[in-house]
Amino acid sequence: MNDPPPSPVLSDRRAAAVHTGRHYRYYDLVMAGFVTVLLCSNLIGPGKTCILRLPFELPFIGAALVFGAGNIFFPISYIFGDVLTEVYGYARNRKVIWAGFGAMIFATIMGLFVIHFPADPKEPFNQTIQPALEVVFGNTWRIVVGSICAFWAGDFANSFVMAKMKVWTRGRFLWTRTIGSTMVGQLVDSALFYPIAFFGIWQPGTMLKVIAFNWVFKVSVEVIFTPVTYAVVGWLKRAENEDFYDTHTDFTPFSLKD
Repeated sequence: MNDPPPSPVLSDRRAAAVHTGRHYRYYDLVMAGFVTVLLCSNLIGPGKTCILRLPFELPFIGAALVFGAGNIFFPISYIFGDVLTEVYGYARNRKVIWAGFGAMIFATIMGLFVIHFPADPKEPFNQTIQPALEVVFGNTWRIVVGSICAFWAGDFANSFVMAKMKVWTRGRFLWTRTIGSTMVGQLVDSALFYPIAFFGIWQPGTMLKVIAFNWVFKVSVEVIFTPVTYAVVGWLKRAENEDFYDTHTDFTPFSLKD
């Protein structure tokens, strides 16, 4: 698999100034795609548990894979994160992560209001929709907190590793950065979410199996989509005339500076 042509490592001055005054044609669209995938996988996905029966048994798992439907699509948000960091740099992706974080907070608050506002007893449809809303959006506070914290920490870990590896590899071997950063980010995500949401409810052995399976599953999605990531990254770099290297970036997550 061929990498996009590597750019020379930027000088300190250019690395610090490359975003200043720049307007990107597709950055906002990629941000919107990231937030859309994030919200849909967290709002629609958890409402259904899926089962995939295998013709053979896997160690510790058996012949059936049980997983939340959102797990199929959530890894796509990491692909968006990889593309953003690779093309626009860590600081630009940092803004996108905070946009996603704010969207999740708003969606959570809105869900609570919609569920707990008194329903009009004169409207028969409310008798059907109210229980459905409570099932889909009425997650416990532990699941909500776990989901938000895991996303925030996992995405920042993913972007940090991606940016650092790009400098170390001088822009070569994109696949090592996309897969390596996803391995770290998804491990942080799963290792935070499940203990926060289910510690004391699930048996420790069950939790470890679920964490391990979800980590392998999500990293596998990244591997499968690697050709697509290559194509999108290459196209965006040419279209935006950008290939940012985080040589002297301030990697604090608590900033919105470019």
